[in-house]
Amino acid sequence: MKEIIISCILFLIAIGAFFFSYRSFKEKGFLFNNAYIYASKQERETMNKKPHYRQSAIVFFMIGVIFLLNGVSVLLSANWIFFLVIAIAIVAIVYAIISSVAIERRKTD
Repeated sequence: MKEIIISCILFLIAIGAFFFSYRSFKEKGFLFNNAYIYASKQERETMNKKPHYRQSAIVFFMIGVIFLLNGVSVLLSANWIFFLVIAIAIVAIVYAIISSVAIERRKTD
């Protein structure tokens, strides 16, 4: 019974992450991106938000996949999924860093 409750919580978090991902792909709602959050009001008005929305959408999608896989892992007691989750987390971190550098490089060109 404990596993089912934990899995349900993980699935709800995954659904939330997928919701934020969907909204970001549609470029709607608040932009959950450090570049936007830390920008001044003037910078926000002139900023091209499209690449930041895309970056946030992809990262939230990967976070959703991570929580979904963790829920499946708890539900099925499949410990091997942990290694897949670690790999996806590393890919998400590397993507976030590389895409941030690429966005900044395009901004200065």
